[in-house]
Amino acid sequence: MTVAGEDAVVARLSVLDRFLPVWIAAAMAMGLLAGRAIPGLGTGLDAVKVDGISLPIAIGLLVMMYPVLAKVRYDRLDTVTRDRRLLVPSLLLNWVIGPALMFALAWIFLPDLPAYRTGLIIVGLARCIAMVIIWNDLACGDREAAAVLVALNSVFQVVAFALLGWFYLHVLPGWLGLRQTNLNASTWDIARSVLIFLGIPLLAGYLTRRFGEKARGRDWYESAFLPKIGPAALYGLLFTIVILFALQGDAITSKPWDVARIALPLLTYFALMWAGSFTVGRLAGLGYERTATLAFTAAGNNFELAIAVAIATFGVTSGQALAGVVGPLIEVPVLVALVYVSLALRQRSPSPLFEE
Repeated sequence: MTVAGEDAVVARLSVLDRFLPVWIAAAMAMGLLAGRAIPGLGTGLDAVKVDGISLPIAIGLLVMMYPVLAKVRYDRLDTVTRDRRLLVPSLLLNWVIGPALMFALAWIFLPDLPAYRTGLIIVGLARCIAMVIIWNDLACGDREAAAVLVALNSVFQVVAFALLGWFYLHVLPGWLGLRQTNLNASTWDIARSVLIFLGIPLLAGYLTRRFGEKARGRDWYESAFLPKIGPAALYGLLFTIVILFALQGDAITSKPWDVARIALPLLTYFALMWAGSFTVGRLAGLGYERTATLAFTAAGNNFELAIAVAIATFGVTSGQALAGVVGPLIEVPVLVALVYVSLALRQRSPSPLFEE
């Protein structure tokens, strides 16, 4: 890739987007330092919860998702739902390959650490419905496709999460002669999480577009209104990261070797899922935007749900909960890096590669 090509990719990003890795690294460091330096900060932040998630994190997630979902052109969703080249691979990658891959990596890398292993398997079962909206948007993916795939993940999450947890933690280990674990995750708890963290911003985004376009027209809505609310998504992301790492700063910094052990299978998982999904999209002839959407929706995970389930089942100080916390510690910087890889591939590849 030429220097001019790289410059062209960077030039299309806003200043906020261009230095996103710097802001995220600063937010992670700020959260970790605050969690260690301010006594009682974690307890105070965690005092009020929404569906098992700290209220500040819940607010950050809702603020983060709303602007992106307000950008979706909901009148184009039917074109996505008819594209089986996108929907079928997405369901297979998310609900067959993803959980199976995390199960295998957890047992390969952590055979002697059952608590961390169980936490990783739970992370693999929780398919992403929140931050993936941000990664997809930064990578110039198809917003409408992302909305549809996230909605599908939400439905399958409600229906399949507890069942898959029982299978991967109890049934399959029994078949293989491995240690078995039970998971306490009710369908209603998962449905409630989906309704709060996806349903609220999705409804708000849909109503904003509908009434905004009706009142002032699509040109005004997309050229004047959306640019004003757009930065709020990244502000919400950075705020969420600060709070998340402030809450878990002590657990992360006091066990660096354990964090490193948990990080290895996570790094492998994100790399394999993203690269494999991107390759599937290219081979299916989806075009760049939907290929990027397929890759990010398959690689991301719903850390909010994974942490909530781990805490509810095993306790806030458990190894399972720590594994869930390390999930976003690794996922956030890795998927930010993959945003830039995706944009570089888009710039570098000749246009026929991504033509449908």
